[in-house]
Amino acid sequence: VVLLIGRIIVGSYFLFPGAIAKIFNYDFMYNYMIDHEVPFTHAALILTIIIQFSCSIGVIIGWHSKISAFILALLTILISYYMHDFWDMVSGIQKEHELQNFVKNMGIMAGLLILSGSSPGKYSFRK
Repeated sequence: VVLLIGRIIVGSYFLFPGAIAKIFNYDFMYNYMIDHEVPFTHAALILTIIIQFSCSIGVIIGWHSKISAFILALLTILISYYMHDFWDMVSGIQKEHELQNFVKNMGIMAGLLILSGSSPGKYSFRK
């Protein structure tokens, strides 16, 4: 049951404030990515939405959860590099905010890597 709860929490993080929020706030997210100089912005945003949606479902239901978690971990690295680039900022609250988001993302990525190396548990579709 603990693995199921963990998968639901981690998967929901990428589904609701991830993919679904990006769909409903597409223009804002697109402009935010432009501000952060994300290359191929439209394609990157669409691909991010597809990955976050499909892989979060995979993690939640335990279907191909290992590869889904690994793909989300790779995506988290890219998002952290482009969107939370605290190293390019002068000291101040914005730099501290981005550093906090970067470190938070590394923690999430660590959890995803652990999930990618373990069984999804008893309550899963196990593929």
